[in-house]
Amino acid sequence: MKNTSFITFLFSICLSLLAFQCEDDITQEDESAELEILRLKIETLAKTSICNEEFECKYIGFGSKPCGGASGYLIYSTSIDTEKLESLVLNFNQKHAAFNTKWGIISNCTVTDPPVEINCENNTCVAVY
Repeated sequence: MKNTSFITFLFSICLSLLAFQCEDDITQEDESAELEILRLKIETLAKTSICNEEFECKYIGFGSKPCGGASGYLIYSTSIDTEKLESLVLNFNQKHAAFNTKWGIISNCTVTDPPVEINCENNTCVAVY
């Protein structure tokens, strides 16, 4: 019985070390591609939203600038699963910020202003800047 526990323990350690080794081997291009896939998934979900008298248009900060703040703003309506969208965006923003830090990404550090209003035109939310 002791032997089985010890073997299981060693196996767990080996798996952990292997996982850490694989994480270190990821390239900037690989990580960027993963972010792009997540970005497209989020944008696709947001684009399925519609607006009318029943659904409200909204926006959320999307992406992370290296100096801080949102890279831009994602426009959507409450016709979709907003909790899912907001959770995906939060996850993306955290991963994007970590990517910027890990790879030393720089930018112009200008502040990206949110929309001043969002109009519903032809059942589509449109940002006004």
